[in-house]
Amino acid sequence: MNCSLRSIPCLVATFLILIGVVVSARADERPNIIFLMADDQCTYSMGCYGTPRVKTPNMDLLAQDGMIFDRHYVSTAICMASRANVMTGMYEYKNGCNFMHGPLLKQHWAKSYPVLLRKSGYVTGFAGKFGFEVAEKPRKKGQLPENDFDWWGGGPGQTHYETGKNKSMQKYAKKFPHATRAYGAFGADFVKTYAKQDKPFCLSISFKAPHRPVSPDPRFDKIYEGVQFVKPKNFGREYGKHFSPQSKQGRQFERFHSWGYSSDYDSVMAQYYQQIYAIDVAVGMIRKALKESGTEQNTVIIYTSDNGFFCGSHGYGSKVLPYEEGSRVPLIIYDPRHAKSGQRIRCGELTGNIDFAPTILALAGLPIPKNMDGKNLMQLYDEPDKTLRNSLNLVNVWGPKSTFSLSVVTRDLKYIYWPFEDEKMKPREELYDLKQDPMELSNVASIHQRSDDMRKLYHKAVEHWKSSAVPYHGYAGLDSFFARKK
Repeated sequence: MNCSLRSIPCLVATFLILIGVVVSARADERPNIIFLMADDQCTYSMGCYGTPRVKTPNMDLLAQDGMIFDRHYVSTAICMASRANVMTGMYEYKNGCNFMHGPLLKQHWAKSYPVLLRKSGYVTGFAGKFGFEVAEKPRKKGQLPENDFDWWGGGPGQTHYETGKNKSMQKYAKKFPHATRAYGAFGADFVKTYAKQDKPFCLSISFKAPHRPVSPDPRFDKIYEGVQFVKPKNFGREYGKHFSPQSKQGRQFERFHSWGYSSDYDSVMAQYYQQIYAIDVAVGMIRKALKESGTEQNTVIIYTSDNGFFCGSHGYGSKVLPYEEGSRVPLIIYDPRHAKSGQRIRCGELTGNIDFAPTILALAGLPIPKNMDGKNLMQLYDEPDKTLRNSLNLVNVWGPKSTFSLSVVTRDLKYIYWPFEDEKMKPREELYDLKQDPMELSNVASIHQRSDDMRKLYHKAVEHWKSSAVPYHGYAGLDSFFARKK
């Protein structure tokens, strides 16, 4: 049941929950859980990931206290699907939720981590960009599951940076007119309120920042004034010439110019980093509330992003594509109860956003539903070098069909297949040796000794799609589209 032996009471609580007995959550001493997620934050934006001249003191402190994950990926690199994957612990083609496809069905939402935790006695709260709706049936209009949380500060669509425009957050508008710090205040209030209760809590906050349109909090206008930033070594169009023509058909390619990366890099990145700095301040607000309320030593914190961002690498902007900048994201987990905390540990094992729901359920001492594709990440907190999985699937079925791709990433390699073909393009495969070439500068699909092994893993991914994809919202049959043409 994924309970740690150091918490025998959680085994008792789980047993009682399974037989339908209501228990006092504090009696079993289950941990509080805080899940924090940025929107469009790449790894190249935090000091703890080695980025020069960025200021993320609270994130860096969280990393020092806990564990940094260096090979963490989103299984779909776009907001709506990524958030559904996080909540359900399933690949997109199994939960059936994304832009252009449809909302999450209630049957899947019923097995999400917020619903299961609340049923087990947790107090649950949510604030920020929820990202998807829940519907009764396929192709039916959905709605936000506001009533499935005890505290609600969420909003529909992309939400707003102006706090007052977010209906559920209006009480914070006067003191915190910019939404990022308002979410920090919401989190602090939630912690202080439920620290006094006899139940554990689970708080999830999805910041809008640093998602476009650009709208930094003016309170921090001086933070990066006049700073010249160091560009990554794969910055610019010359480092994307070997990418497939399919990857250049979507808006990610043109945004290298239209969003100013090619012409005004320092100014564009200063605003991007400024928005992330505001999240950092909000993280500090929440951690301060934990300390002041006396819940600091029994609260697990998870910090991540819903997808990455190219920021000009390889001559691309935005996200979506399966390359490192779009699909690999920050992840920090801090469990103050663990003996390894404070040792500045890092983990190089392959992890994904489908792992969050199983991890959170395991922390709460609850069984992990068999439908979930993810793993319990706390195994890696115990053993950072442990092998958690052999591979992870990366999906893109959003945007022009020419940009659809299915990829398989392992600890050392990434295989990408672009199936679309017309009179100008043929199906294309790419393979990157991430151990030797972390910047993805050389496609070695035709020469690498393990190319056939990766093709076999890819075939397994296609077969998994075929056997488990939902029969609605356009996912059924896409396995044939992705089947590799030899």
